[in-house]
Amino acid sequence: MPFDRVERYLLNELRSKLQPNKVLILYGARRVGKTALIKELITQFSQQEVLLLNGEDNDAVQLLENQSIANYKKLLSGKTLLVIDEAQQVKDVGKKLKLMVDELPGLRIVATGSSVFDLSNKLGEPLVGRKSTLHLFPLAQMELQQYENALQTKANLEERLVYGSYPELLHLPELKQKQDYLTELTDSYLLKDILAYEGIRKANKIHDLLRLLAYQLGKEVSTLELSNNLNGISRNTIEQYLDLLTKVFVVYPVSGYSNNLRKEVSKSKRWYFYDNGIRNAVIRNFNLLAIRNDVGELWENYLSGERIKFQSYKDMPSNNYYWRTYDQQELDWVEETNRTLHAYEFKWNERKKTKAPAAWTKGYPDATFEVISPDNYLDWIV
Repeated sequence: MPFDRVERYLLNELRSKLQPNKVLILYGARRVGKTALIKELITQFSQQEVLLLNGEDNDAVQLLENQSIANYKKLLSGKTLLVIDEAQQVKDVGKKLKLMVDELPGLRIVATGSSVFDLSNKLGEPLVGRKSTLHLFPLAQMELQQYENALQTKANLEERLVYGSYPELLHLPELKQKQDYLTELTDSYLLKDILAYEGIRKANKIHDLLRLLAYQLGKEVSTLELSNNLNGISRNTIEQYLDLLTKVFVVYPVSGYSNNLRKEVSKSKRWYFYDNGIRNAVIRNFNLLAIRNDVGELWENYLSGERIKFQSYKDMPSNNYYWRTYDQQELDWVEETNRTLHAYEFKWNERKKTKAPAAWTKGYPDATFEVISPDNYLDWIV
């Protein structure tokens, strides 16, 4: 790897959205680089202007406990920026931040969190009209691109399909170190917020569910099937677990597209991992591509994740779907943007010319179609 530190794409947007008497919320999974990004952001301030607190530090939380104007005026005297890392750990954090931005003129606030189900509940209503929200992902190819030439990008692609793009991997020169890091992250850290969540008592079932999802990349998954495979855990519990895994940015669902054509599949979802390395750590498979039987699935997961990063960072609102008919005609990815449909098929080995399925072209004659392969994928994700 020719570099060990990447400037994050969101840095300039963070700077522009950091406004007086507003709260800037930065979401993202654990270890995607939120703290490092915030530390880079605050370099434009003098040390005396900034108060940086960690929501997982009991002493820091105690400083915010007394929810009063007098306490916060004293605590933030002379400060123009307050940063609370892992803010979901602070009780009633939304109400406390609302009081600060309403009563302390000129104060800027940044709150980071890896746990949307906590932060959303605590920040949503109190901060209506007072906040901006950004999402940080593992490193995107559009961020890495500026440090690589075309040959380096091609050489690094296989490693990214296997090990993913968590920032810490840039500092680990040996593949065994990368494997150990991803395994530890997956086993002990990534799901920390879920396992601390009230009512979640079966940590092993969360991991079992992730393994089932990992083995079914690119396939429709029903909650009934998942329930049966997890020894009868109820469908409601499965849905709760899937919702939590989504809200801590481990996996995300893609629904089937349908315009009510009779043969279209639309009720089931496909599930993808935000990062290939996490997916491979879940199933303990870091083999090279040459000896794997899931390269197509890895390619699909990688492209889907990179496209979502691209859409988010470029502020490209889009509804994302897969498409399939009951007679097995299908497309890997469909984007609906401004009422226009764009269809894509992902091919790792493009040996023959691929056409859009006949049912698709008949049902949606105005939609575009493109095959995304190693030859042209960079045009789609950077």
